This record gives sequence, C-alpha cells and structure tokens, in this order.
Amino acid sequence: MVVRVVLLGTAAGGGFPQWNCACALCAAARDGKLPTRTQECAAVTGNGRDWWLLNASPDLRTQLTATPALRPGPGPRDTPLRGVLLTDAEADHVTGLTELRGAAGLKVYAAPPVRAVLTPARAALDRYASWEWADSLADGGFVLSGGLVVTAHPIGTKIPKYVPAQAPEMGGPWVTAYRVEDLASGGVLVYAPCVGAWSPVLDGLCASADCVLLDGTFFAADEMGGTVRTGAGQAAMGHLPVTGPDGSLEALARHPGARRIYTHLNNTNPLLDAASRARARVAEHGVEVLPDGAELTL
Repeated sequence: MVVRVVLLGTAAGGGFPQWNCACALCAAARDGKLPTRTQECAAVTGNGRDWWLLNASPDLRTQLTATPALRPGPGPRDTPLRGVLLTDAEADHVTGLTELRGAAGLKVYAAPPVRAVLTPARAALDRYASWEWADSLADGGFVLSGGLVVTAHPIGTKIPKYVPAQAPEMGGPWVTAYRVEDLASGGVLVYAPCVGAWSPVLDGLCASADCVLLDGTFFAADEMGGTVRTGAGQAAMGHLPVTGPDGSLEALARHPGARRIYTHLNNTNPLLDAASRARARVAEHGVEVLPDGAELTL
C-alpha cells in the first residue's frame, strides 16, 4: 500500500465564495465562472481502510459524503474514520468535530493549549461517545493505525480570536505542522495549513518530504485591504503570504524535490482563478493549486 491523501477542502475560513462577500472572485464563483471550495481539511491513510482527518472543518459532513473512501459500512454504524489530527484551535479547523459526535472510539491529537481551550467542547462531545484526546507533541511522536508514523512540530503561537485571554495553563505552541511517514513505503507528507512565518523547522520538514501541503491563505500581504476593506492586511491574521519578502513561494523554491501544494486559500486570493497571473507565477515555480476532492498518492 501507499499513502493516500484526499484534499477534502481547500479554502480558508468561510469557504469560497464566502457567504457575506461580494468581491470579484466570490461573484465569479456564484456565477459559476470559478469552482467553489469548502473549508480546508484533508484525510490520510496508509492502508486504504484506516483514515485519519487532518483538521475538522465546518463543512465536514459535506466533505465526508462526497468522498467514496470515507463512506460508512459495512455495518450500520461502521466508519473508516479513526480520528483527527488538529494543527491548531482555529474555528475553521475544529468546528467539524461536532459533526463526528456519537462516533465511538475516535482519537483526537492536538497540542496542549489546543486541548485546553477545547475543554468545554470535549466535555460536550464525550457525552455522545467516549473519545481519546492525546498530546500531539508527546516525545517520540505517535503511530496511527494503517502504518503511519507522525510527529508534530511547533511552528507558531497564533491564538484564536475566540479565546478571550491566554490562561497560564494554555501556554506553549498553539500551531503545529505534522510530518506523516508511511512505514511500508517510506513516503512522507508534511501538512502545515497555518503558517505565520517561515522557519528552519519548516525547511527541515520540507527537505525530508515527498509532498508538502502548505498555507496559501494570501497571495500578497496587502490582499485583504486591497480587495474588501482598508486596514485588513494578512499580518493581523497570522498567515505568511505566498509572495513578497520572505514569502512562502521563495522558501518552497529551496525544496524542488517535493511535490508542493497550496491549501487554505482565502476568498480574496487570485490563486483561486486558474487563468490568473498569480496561478501562472506559482506554476512556474513548480507549486500547485488543486481542487477540492483531489487525491494524492505518495
């Protein structure tokens, strides 16, 4: 077997088009000129039977029903889902956990502050079915059913807006990247849909990867302000832009040996348009933008 990865969703929070946005890109999507996208989430397996979600988007129900490999069966309540790996506590990455309520025996991995801030949600979900909540940053990493070995790597401290204040027990890294390796084939996936700044950690991860799924939220640093409102640049939202000084495209150019794919695209991002100059630019650098539902093998 080989590692299989399905891109269940590829848009940033709010999806594409965003329900309350009338920018040119969202208008084009509503008119059927651009493909729509659900909120970012992926699924990975090493054996085709045991599947693990990478984040849990608010659109999870739609994503699961649209993916044949994730359909329930053969028993009335059997599911191929074994659990979830959370990269952070952002609403568009954790809200989908509620769609999984009632599924017994799931395991959720997350960094300590993420598990702490989700304590009320964990208590509510556990009333439906008992889940195991594990520390993704435990020494030595962890092994998933299906023959996948995973290590989590701290890459950021971005705290979600819904957290009123950082309590002492919530200290530590809020944002992690995952390195997923298949024991049988040796294939390596790096998953980092939330990146505030490039770091040596990311360089090291990309250097060992066969495939990198990376934060492509904004194409340019001033994108939000120029598209929808003044003073809403990406810096305030904690996402490294694709272009510009120290942008992710320049960093990815150092790792041509890996397949490199942008995900978590904001509704203002010109990469959403396959005919745009922005898409041509990243393609020239060997970096891809794929649609919802795309499947990769490593």
